Amino acid sequence: MSFLKGKYALLLTVVLLLQAAVYYVASSRREIIPNVAQLALFPSTIGDWHMTAEYPLTDDTQRVLRADDTLNRDYVNASQAKRASLWIAYYKTQRYAQTPHSPKACLPGSGWEPVEDATITIAVPVWREPIVANKYVVANGDDSKMVAVYWFQSHNRVIASEYWARFWLVLDSMRYRRSDTSLVRVIAPVKDDDVESATRTAVSFIQALFPDLLRQLPI
Repeated sequence: MSFLKGKYALLLTVVLLLQAAVYYVASSRREIIPNVAQLALFPSTIGDWHMTAEYPLTDDTQRVLRADDTLNRDYVNASQAKRASLWIAYYKTQRYAQTPHSPKACLPGSGWEPVEDATITIAVPVWREPIVANKYVVANGDDSKMVAVYWFQSHNRVIASEYWARFWLVLDSMRYRRSDTSLVRVIAPVKDDDVESATRTAVSFIQALFPDLLRQLPI
C-alpha cells in the first residue's frame, strides 16, 4: 500500500488515465504525421567526428523494435583518439503500441549488466537550455564496460524520464494530434575503467551532433 501512495505511482496512474482518454478520443481523429527525411541522410561527418561503420538492422530486430526508421553508426574523432556510437530510432506514431525500447531493457537483455544509473546535464548548442539525459553505465564481464547516454526527443522537447515522455505523448496527442517521437542514444567505450573519460567523450560527441539532430528530427 505504501507504493500506491508514492509520487511515481500517482504520476503513472494519471498518465494511464490520460492515455486511456486520449486513445478513446483520438480513435475518431486523423493523426498528423510530419514529413521527416530518412535517417540514412544523417551526416557522416559531424565536426571532427567521421563515420567509420554503419550497421543495418536484421529483420528479427526490426520486428521487435517496430521503428519506422533507424540509424546505427560508429563515429571516430581521430585527432582526439576517441570513438562513439550513435543510435536513433524514429517512430512516426505510437498509436498502435509502437514505442521506443529503453536501453535499460535492451542492454541487459544483450548481456550487459547495469553499473550506474543516473542523469546528466549537457550544455548543447542551438538550444534554449542544457538538456537532461540518462547516463547508464553497463559492464559485460570484467573487461568490457561502456557509458550510454540517451533521451527521448519529440515536439521540440528533450526528455530523460520515460514517465514524462509518456505524459507528454498523451498531451501532445490531444493538443496536436501527433504522437511521433525518437530515441537517441550515444555510447562511448570505457578504457582502463575510466568512466569519467568515457562520459566526457559521449558528451563531446553529443554537443557536436545536436544541431544536426534538430535539423533531422521533427519539431
